[in-house]
Amino acid sequence: MKANFQTMIPLNLFFFFLLFSSGADAHNITHILAEYPEFSSFSHYLTTTHLAAEINRRQTITVCAVDNDVMSDLIAKHLSIDTIKNILSLHIFADYFDTKKLHDLTDSSTTTSSLYQATGEASGTSGYVNITDMKAGKVGFTPADSNSDKPMATFVKSVEELPYNISVIQISDILYSREALLEAGAAAPSAGHTAVNLTTLLPKHGCEAFSDLLIEQGVEATFADNVHAGLTIFCPSAESLKDFAPKYKKLKSDEKTSLLLYHAIPVYNSMETLKSSNGLVNTLATEGANKFDFTVSNDGNDVKLETKVVTAKITETLVDKDPVVVYRVDKVLLPHELFKTDKSGKLRAREVAADAPGPAGDDAAADEVSGGGTLRIVDAVIGAVFSVLLGLLMW
Repeated sequence: MKANFQTMIPLNLFFFFLLFSSGADAHNITHILAEYPEFSSFSHYLTTTHLAAEINRRQTITVCAVDNDVMSDLIAKHLSIDTIKNILSLHIFADYFDTKKLHDLTDSSTTTSSLYQATGEASGTSGYVNITDMKAGKVGFTPADSNSDKPMATFVKSVEELPYNISVIQISDILYSREALLEAGAAAPSAGHTAVNLTTLLPKHGCEAFSDLLIEQGVEATFADNVHAGLTIFCPSAESLKDFAPKYKKLKSDEKTSLLLYHAIPVYNSMETLKSSNGLVNTLATEGANKFDFTVSNDGNDVKLETKVVTAKITETLVDKDPVVVYRVDKVLLPHELFKTDKSGKLRAREVAADAPGPAGDDAAADEVSGGGTLRIVDAVIGAVFSVLLGLLMW
């Protein structure tokens, strides 16, 4: 019996590591980009066009991301979602290119195929991209069907590298194949992209108290500046704002600004998109190390917003007219960067200066689990199980 048991151990051990090795190679592009608020618009359109799912499905892939400023130029053209999908498909290569490979190309150049080619939508060479290692350390990207001798975009930096699975890099500009340029030129502007006046829109749909706070704090212009690229607003109910008013008055001016900006996402998210794209989202308040993010989750047919301090529920869609959607939420969204709860569960304003020098207690632990700490926990579990199995093997 002992011999049979020992014979089974190596086989079980093999399947155990096979299971974890396959999981280790998995990647999720929206989770990767969620760490970088400057790519929030690019990430949103990867999800909306269903390209994110295609990226996650493939084992070897390179994603050429562009920041929100570059995306805003594309969005301003008011193209159909199918045209945007074709354009972004050209930014996804069916091969792995990290920084080292880009600067070590054979004969200083190569041509690679993109998802645009794989979809069958591209004709001729429209789905291919030429990559050139230029002088002075620059790397250029040009659609293969382009007539220009100059690169259409250049390499900016590496965002994430998981050899030889996925590489996410930033490039300077949008890549347009000749085919895509023709589509963009012929595409009629989408309906519903007329100018939006938020100071009129919000009060008209029951968000007068929230609109007054935006105007009073002088942040309505920030909201308005993001309308053209898409904007999702979460308007707290009048009752929740009234209950929160005493605490709001005690906040400093910059804290009030961050709190109000925390109630908007700089992309258009329909209810369908929110339900199908659960996870961390950045807000207008997100800036560098100041995450000011929250988690979108489903609870049956309800959509909830979890901030680590409070969980709010979307109770009503007030406006849904691309590029703006406004939802009513039953609570004021409280970022953990500004608030915390004590042991009794009582809400308190966070003393940033006092908390900054050392670990941030439960919040730091929560960030650790939701971020890179997850990998360390998995590594620890694997190590512990391996030790147990090794001990049984030696027994």
